[in-house]
Amino acid sequence: MTEKILFVDDEPHVLQSIERQLRKRFTLQTASGGEEALQILKDDGPFAVIVSDMRMPGMNGVELLAKVKDTYPEVVRMMLTGNADQETATEAVNTGQIFRFLTKPCPPALFITSLALAQRQYRLLSAERELLQKTLKGCVNVLSELLSLSNPMAFSSGVRFKNYVVQIATSLNLPNLWQYEVSALMSQIGCVTLPGDVLGKVYAGVELNEDELSMYSNHPAVGARLLEKIPRLENVTKIIAMQQLRYDEYDEDLKSREFEEVLLGAQILKTVIDFDLHMFRGSSIGEALHLVRQEKGTYNPEIIKTLTGIKIDRQERIVALHVADIALGMTAAEDVVARNGGLIIPKGQTITWPILQGLQNFAKQVGVTEPMKMLVSQIELAK
Repeated sequence: MTEKILFVDDEPHVLQSIERQLRKRFTLQTASGGEEALQILKDDGPFAVIVSDMRMPGMNGVELLAKVKDTYPEVVRMMLTGNADQETATEAVNTGQIFRFLTKPCPPALFITSLALAQRQYRLLSAERELLQKTLKGCVNVLSELLSLSNPMAFSSGVRFKNYVVQIATSLNLPNLWQYEVSALMSQIGCVTLPGDVLGKVYAGVELNEDELSMYSNHPAVGARLLEKIPRLENVTKIIAMQQLRYDEYDEDLKSREFEEVLLGAQILKTVIDFDLHMFRGSSIGEALHLVRQEKGTYNPEIIKTLTGIKIDRQERIVALHVADIALGMTAAEDVVARNGGLIIPKGQTITWPILQGLQNFAKQVGVTEPMKMLVSQIELAK
């Protein structure tokens, strides 16, 4: 793909000079102002590099490059201006996060070299993005599929968590959204070491014995150790490791040692996991929000406020399932009967921990008429 460069300047003779000087070396387009440049980026992109003047009517160069940074973060940003004071340079670097700051008149050799380096930077960023999207996410998808086979309940929980976490992180305008997405999806991977019934007890609200509680409390550390060898997942593993920490446990020492994005990621995950647990146990959306609000010191208030603002639609659908696929929180959409005709679970009964254990035992000893129709609750978040 041709790596195109967009030049922005309100002086026509400057753009004409650039075209004459560079058209044989680079694929380029020009714009006479900020609004036109944004429209070209939208209609004719992608562009590898944008080079903007500073002083232009309507929208100056810093404002333009700041908007490009937010909307097209992969585009490498440069400034070419006759306004070479230190204040302008500082604002361009801090606000527009530019790659190069060049002054007019710029020697052709320096200008051409800077543009070539900017294209190289774009290629590096593109390669990094491709690595993330294909290699890293491919590894995560494989792990996710393995988790779905070994512990379906843990896998389905991670999928639900991901939907909440991405919405919250997006609302808070947090960078590196992929880290929060992967953290949520992989948050329960440590549960592969738990006996099959422990996670079921947690979701059913059944009290755990001392050994079970110890195993469950340790699953975030186990999950972090499983993932820590994968490159680029350093922050993800820390988020997963801290997912059970209360908000009031984040002391100054911890805050000084970890990046803000890691601390926020763990706090979001803690809030989402507990909110989802209330929903899974049968609370309405409003009841679940009320329960997490009541736990003073447990959750970051800003995250609870953001969660409250997310539009959540709780829907239900009927699915036909075998005994092995029945999960806690489902509701019988019809009578569940044994092969000998005996009633096991009446229509409308919610599947609790004791009921699920009884169903599984009955299936082994007598046999159950399968498949069974179950009402499954689905949570959908507004886009």
